[in-house]
Amino acid sequence: MRLSRWQMFGPSWNPLEAFQSEMNRLFDRWGGESAFPALNVWEENDQLHVEAEVPGLALKDLEIYVTGGNTLTLKGERKFSVPEKSVWHRQERGQGRFVRALTLPYPVDAEKVDARLENGVLSLTLTKHESARPRKIPVKAE
Repeated sequence: MRLSRWQMFGPSWNPLEAFQSEMNRLFDRWGGESAFPALNVWEENDQLHVEAEVPGLALKDLEIYVTGGNTLTLKGERKFSVPEKSVWHRQERGQGRFVRALTLPYPVDAEKVDARLENGVLSLTLTKHESARPRKIPVKAE
C-alpha cells in the first residue's frame, strides 16, 4: 500500500485541475497512444491466460509470437471497407497495422501455446516453461 501525504491546498484542491487530471488519464488510456488490442492477463496454476479484444479481425489478419521465452507479440492489421464515395461522420475505431508486445511474468513454453479466436476475442493459453516452475530441493542431513 502506498502512503501519501494529504495536502489541503494541493493540485487536487482546484476542481479544474482535478478535472484536467482525470481527462488526461482518460486520454492516456483511450487516446491516440493507447495500446491496441486491449488485454487481460491472468495466471492459473502453471498457465498464463491472455485475452485480447480484436473485433473484426480474422485469423489470417493476426500473427502471434513468443520470443526470448517471455515476450508475447501480437501483430495484425485492421482493415475497413468503406465505399469510395462515402463521407465519414465519425471514426472512432482505429485501422491499419498494429503491434503489441507484452513482457510476460515468467518464461513460457513456445511449443505449448493454444490460441483461439471467437466472437472478436483472441484467447491464448501459455504454459509455464519447465525452467520457471518451482523445484523442491532435497535437504541432506550429515
